[in-house]
Amino acid sequence: MIKGIYAHRGYHNKPSIPENSMAAFKRAIERGWGAELDVHLIKDGSLVVFHDSELKRCTGVDGIIEDLTFEEARSLRLEGTDEQIPSFDEVLELFEGRKPLIIELKAYKGNHFALAEAVCKRLDSYKGEFCIESFDPRAIADVRKLRPNIYRGQLAQDFVKRREGLPWYQRIVLTNLLLNFMTKPNFIAYRFEDRSNKRNRYCIRHGIQEVCWTIANKKDFDEVIKDGAIPIFERFDPEE
Repeated sequence: MIKGIYAHRGYHNKPSIPENSMAAFKRAIERGWGAELDVHLIKDGSLVVFHDSELKRCTGVDGIIEDLTFEEARSLRLEGTDEQIPSFDEVLELFEGRKPLIIELKAYKGNHFALAEAVCKRLDSYKGEFCIESFDPRAIADVRKLRPNIYRGQLAQDFVKRREGLPWYQRIVLTNLLLNFMTKPNFIAYRFEDRSNKRNRYCIRHGIQEVCWTIANKKDFDEVIKDGAIPIFERFDPEE
């Protein structure tokens, strides 16, 4: 079961405290919050915590994170700070026994099964609270097959409006959660701006939890809490 509130990519304060950095994760724990994070499987089989496959936005370097070894990834710095790209192990060790995690699987070029398998194997020995989510229904189906007891969620947004370079049929399928019969998610994590009564009805009809991302202000945060959804927030303090 998923509960609590979650700082999006850690409780970052860019650019001084980058997203998905150890500093951002420590800051979330200090405030008593869980965190959402993103996991990639890279060239040498290591798992690292980083959002984009492309390196440019957060490191200023051209390239794809999946093409790097762990040593190469660690040589980079996040957003002009001294912060390094964390390993998945480092983040798990920080949160274990302390606060819950929402772990997003970032599949790349068809590696969804290898990624899901590597993450599930690492989590076998993890003693903390966590759940797994992904935009890629294949990754969620893989988790269902590999570890059916792991609490899993389908990430979604209005892909008809936000095309994301996808063909039209994929945009319709993903927007309307048409592969949920295959993934059997325990929760739906939908973009707050694209949230609609249709998504609310789906969660109520199927008796599953609704999660909303990414909440950017207190008004929206309070609306989500009132509706019984789980908020993933950033760039403000929801307790002030």
